[in-house]
Amino acid sequence: MGRAIKAKVSVVFVREFKQLEEGMQSGRFDFVMARPSDYPARGMRDYGYSYIASTKPDGQCLIIVPKGSELKSIQEVKGKRIALPEQIAYMSRFCVAALRDQGIQVGQENVQFVREQAAVGFYLDNRFADVGGVASYSGIAKKWEKDGNRILYKSVAQPYFPLVAHKRIKPDQLRAIQAELLALPDSEAGKDVLKRIGIEQFDTSSEPRMRELLKWLNI
Repeated sequence: MGRAIKAKVSVVFVREFKQLEEGMQSGRFDFVMARPSDYPARGMRDYGYSYIASTKPDGQCLIIVPKGSELKSIQEVKGKRIALPEQIAYMSRFCVAALRDQGIQVGQENVQFVREQAAVGFYLDNRFADVGGVASYSGIAKKWEKDGNRILYKSVAQPYFPLVAHKRIKPDQLRAIQAELLALPDSEAGKDVLKRIGIEQFDTSSEPRMRELLKWLNI
């Protein structure tokens, strides 16, 4: 990115989402990249930030069931005990929207919100819940089927780990950054960068979905 805009880019790790939002609101951050995609989406909607890219693969809500579950389809989730991440978490809102699209209103179901996604697996393993919702990019999702369990349903894909830029970043600079990001898989050094941040490649075509994301989440 620094090479693309011919300027030094300093990385700041923000541990609190409140600080991230305040940084976008005040314009403190020239660039913002966050795994909960609703924050960069809010940067675009509320604070004038411009889309640059998201990453591949996209994110999905996976509706999972433990080994031995008799559930065969997403419609059978109605009336069952559902475990989701804590209510304010992005992935919880993501799964609520995904279930809503399938005619399941979470507010009318028996739902247990747990602090971490790993706890969803604990609830299922110990029969405290019948079905759970987790992120496709979570640690539990990556090993769920390997451990003999099942994924009952995969939601629509949404942009993952988006990168946005403050309005002070000029259009030609945005295009230059996009070109650099798209070229990363073409070199060994670029592949190493992608591997270190845990993604396959960047995607510069997801702006329309980013602009619709908050509407879909109903936030």
